[in-house]
Amino acid sequence: MTLFDIPRLFEYTFFRNAIIGGAITALVCSWVGLFLILRKEAMMADGVAHTAFGGIALGLFLGIDPFLTAMIVSILAVLGISYMKKLGLASSDAATAVMLAVGFAGGLIVISLADGFNIELFSYLFGSILTIDQQDLETVTTLAVIAVVFLGVFYKELLSMTFDDQAARLVGIPVTTLSIGFNILVAVTIVISIKVVGIILVVALIVLPGLSALQLGLSFRGTTVAAVLFGMSSAFLGMILSAIYDVATSGVIVFTMAGIFIFVAAYRRME
Repeated sequence: MTLFDIPRLFEYTFFRNAIIGGAITALVCSWVGLFLILRKEAMMADGVAHTAFGGIALGLFLGIDPFLTAMIVSILAVLGISYMKKLGLASSDAATAVMLAVGFAGGLIVISLADGFNIELFSYLFGSILTIDQQDLETVTTLAVIAVVFLGVFYKELLSMTFDDQAARLVGIPVTTLSIGFNILVAVTIVISIKVVGIILVVALIVLPGLSALQLGLSFRGTTVAAVLFGMSSAFLGMILSAIYDVATSGVIVFTMAGIFIFVAAYRRME
């Protein structure tokens, strides 16, 4: 396929669904990821994503919607990480590692009971953005709207909590409640992004756009906008390039994000 053939791709419903779903997912992941980076909890995305593997395996094993079981397991995992931190049982990284190990091991046990991997489970590991159908698109859009509304309504409170948790408490911000809400949002974001790049690469979709934007030295609002633009453009360019060269879409999306990060970081250091 050449560049001249790209317009023809938009004639296909599956490609339009992939573009829309990828853009929506990248928007939410970039915004949530920026907060995670600033809170020094970026690896939580990787931990919860691998924990979601257990939920997906369980859903496929029981014959119910794997996204539902993945959502439940991911929410329990992110709340478990928060609870261990609160009680002083483990640091954020250690708590994340515990949940990652337990969730992934649970998935392996379920897989062994089901006599091994199947094609559908494999697609969740590495992503299957080109298989997004109308129902998937509606689900992703609904969850994304909830995420955007939450981030928009509590933008200032989350910003205050991110930079000074104690000061936020002193001015009357319900830190505990909002932290629980944000943690649930992280779980939801991870689950919807699994469809795009898969469990193994989900951390890149959440971390790289925000990390690239932080290199620019902008205001927080400007950094948020830049992160979202980097994420959405990476998803779009990744799908176009994967179509041209006929390679794995999720991998190209991640490499596009990594390329943007390297370019922005290099550009800033040459100024």
